[in-house]
Amino acid sequence: MTLLSYEIFQTIIEQGSFAKAAQLLHLTPSAVSHSISSMEEEVGFPLFIRNKNGVQLTSAGEQISPYLQKIVQANNSLLQTVSEMKGLQTGTVKIGCVNSVCIAWMPAIIESFSEKHPQIDLEVYQGSYTDVVTWVRNGVIDIGIASDAVDDGLPFIPLCKDPLVCVTPMGYFPKGTKTITPEDLKNQPFVIQQDSCDIDVINYLTNYKLDIRANCHILDDQSALAMVECGAGISIMPELIIKNIVRKVDIYPLNPEQHRTLGIMSLNDDFLSPASTVMVEHIKEMLAKKEI
Repeated sequence: MTLLSYEIFQTIIEQGSFAKAAQLLHLTPSAVSHSISSMEEEVGFPLFIRNKNGVQLTSAGEQISPYLQKIVQANNSLLQTVSEMKGLQTGTVKIGCVNSVCIAWMPAIIESFSEKHPQIDLEVYQGSYTDVVTWVRNGVIDIGIASDAVDDGLPFIPLCKDPLVCVTPMGYFPKGTKTITPEDLKNQPFVIQQDSCDIDVINYLTNYKLDIRANCHILDDQSALAMVECGAGISIMPELIIKNIVRKVDIYPLNPEQHRTLGIMSLNDDFLSPASTVMVEHIKEMLAKKEI
């Protein structure tokens, strides 16, 4: 097996098809197919399941994928380090993040980073907590921004504590209510996001053994806020979700205070490319200066 075959393998995972990988790598489809066939023959088992909807890794392919990704990442880091030594400051950073981070942080991060480092290309992937962890593990992204509740043993750099708040339709709780306790939440109609998007909130409800009535099961933050606004129920959300979003809702701190810890995760922080390392430091600096 060669480094090119590893890069072809990784690009197929990222693109979801042999044809798209061939186009991106400027290779013929037959060359890509031959490379994977040669890898499968050498290792002795199939790596991909091919169907009309594209391709997916076999269980064996999933097991070897992290090792191949480390090789590709190490090579990319080497190339970027050499470029830095030559003063070129080039590279690509692929960032995965959850919805709230994408809305509240990424526009400012992209704008300021691109100003300082115009030679470095940025790619942003938005998804659930589960998506971000999977993308890091499979090498689809270089760094992911999510909660430590889902770091799955990956290297994790804490960035900030994001308080959880109670969001309700306007006037839902009596006037003068300052904070919301677990007792206040019992038997309330709730707007709940899926576990893969809302694990910190699910953990909070579980820890306090709260008996809630989930009226709405929602995927994204904006839809959850819309359901609360129209009176479908109340919700517990990270404060970052409602930053820069105008909705006719009431927002209360929780008592006792609860939070999620947002941070940066990677497959192996020892093998972060120079460009990714610069991005990590840039994000940390922006948070320290309260620029996001």
